[in-house]
This record gives sequence, C-alpha cells and structure tokens, in this order.
Amino acid sequence: MSKTKFRPLHDRVLVRRIDADEKTAGGIIIPETAQEKPMEGEIVATGNGHVNDNGETRPLDVKSGDKVIFSKWAGTEVMIDGEELMVMKESDIIGVIAA
Repeated sequence: MSKTKFRPLHDRVLVRRIDADEKTAGGIIIPETAQEKPMEGEIVATGNGHVNDNGETRPLDVKSGDKVIFSKWAGTEVMIDGEELMVMKESDIIGVIAA
C-alpha cells in the first residue's frame, strides 16, 4: 500500500496530535468522551513559507519533527492514509517545545 505524499502550501503546516494522558495526577482514568483534544503536536510537513506582498517568500520558523503547542481552535482536521492529522497556518502555532 503506497503512502500519500502531502505538502502543505505556503505558510501552512501538517501536524500530528500528540495524545494527552488518559489519567489525572491522582490516578483517575478520564473517559475518551470527556477528554479535550490535545493542543500539542509534531510537525509532519511544512509549506515553502509565507509569500509577502512583494512576492518574496519568508521561510517558516518551524520544521518537520518540531514538537509544538497550537491554539485550541486551530487548523482543519484531515484524514491522510487513515490517520487523522491537522493542517494549520504557522501563525496558529503558539510555540515550539525545546527538547
């Protein structure tokens, strides 16, 4: 089975959500229906960059493999090869988590 190749356009990025813990600090298991979707993810692919009014391209500050935190209502969910991913603008990303 072949993998679909997907490259976001311009200043958009493709993000895979990183699953949140299913237990609280006290050990209580949170049912999936009560969990909020995580706001943390890993960059899978990036576009070429933001095109300004002069037609010049500004490269993105993030790259594939970066772990990021994004705003709660960011992006559009897409299914690629049976995996739920998100496409969002770079401006929806709040920050990069340093390793």
